[in-house]
Amino acid sequence: MDLGIDKLIGRKDGEIGWMIFNNPERRNAVSVEMWAAIPGVLEAFDADPEIRVVVFTGAGDKAFVSGADISQFADVRANREANEVYSARNASATRAMARLSKPSIAMIRGYCIGGGMAVALSCDMRVCSDDSRFGIPAARLGLGYGYEGLKTLTDLVGPSFAKEIMFTARHFTADEALRIGLVNKVVGSGELEAAVREYAVMISRNAPLTVKAAKMAVREAVKDPERRQLDEVTKAVDACFESADYAEGRKAFMEKRDPVFQGR
Repeated sequence: MDLGIDKLIGRKDGEIGWMIFNNPERRNAVSVEMWAAIPGVLEAFDADPEIRVVVFTGAGDKAFVSGADISQFADVRANREANEVYSARNASATRAMARLSKPSIAMIRGYCIGGGMAVALSCDMRVCSDDSRFGIPAARLGLGYGYEGLKTLTDLVGPSFAKEIMFTARHFTADEALRIGLVNKVVGSGELEAAVREYAVMISRNAPLTVKAAKMAVREAVKDPERRQLDEVTKAVDACFESADYAEGRKAFMEKRDPVFQGR
C-alpha cells in the first residue's frame, strides 16, 4: 500500500505504517501540499486492521522535519485571507495527527525544528539519533505560537523548559532533549531504525484494544478537565474486558506461551 504524494509518502510494511516526509533537498520542510496530504495517509492507516503502529520519519540523513517550507510563505501566507487558508490546512493535519487512534513513534534523525517539533510532539513516543537537534525558532521569525501547541510542549517538558525552548529559540542537543523529557530514547545514528523497529514490534505484539484504551486515557488526562471525554475512555476499557483478545491473553498465560492478539 502506497499513499500520499511524492513528498509525503504513506507506506505499509507488515504491521507498521510509515509516514515519510520526503523533501530531503529542503531538509524535509513541510509544504502546503504535504500538510494537505497528511490526513488521508493517517486515516488509511487507522482504517487498516493489519497496521498496529505508525512511524513518522523524514527522508535522508539530514533532518526529520526542519519546519514549514518558508519559501512558500510569500504566496501562501501573503495576507490574512491566504494565511487563513494555510492555517486551515495546517490545522486539519494537526487534528489528524492528534486523533490517530493507533500508537505512533517519531523516528528522528538530524534537524527537528519548528513544525517538525509539532509533528514529533503529536506522536506518542520519540526516538532520536545522537546527532539530532531540536528547536522552535518562532521568536527569531516574529511568529505567534498558539496555545494548543504550547500546551502539548508544556505537558511534555514542563513550563520552565517550554519557556527556555520558546524564549531562546536555540537548538537543543539529543542529550538535552532526553534530559528534559522531549524524547524517550537516544541511540547512535546507525542504530536508529533498528531501535524504532524493536519498539514497533514490541507494541504490535500486545493487545491492540488495550493499547488504544491506554492512549485514549492518557490523551484525556492531559486535557483541560472540562474537555475530558471520560465516558469514551470507560467504553474503551470495557471493550477490552469483553474482547476475544482478553480471553486469549488469559489462555496464553495459563499455557505459558505468547498470546496472539487479533484486535477484537
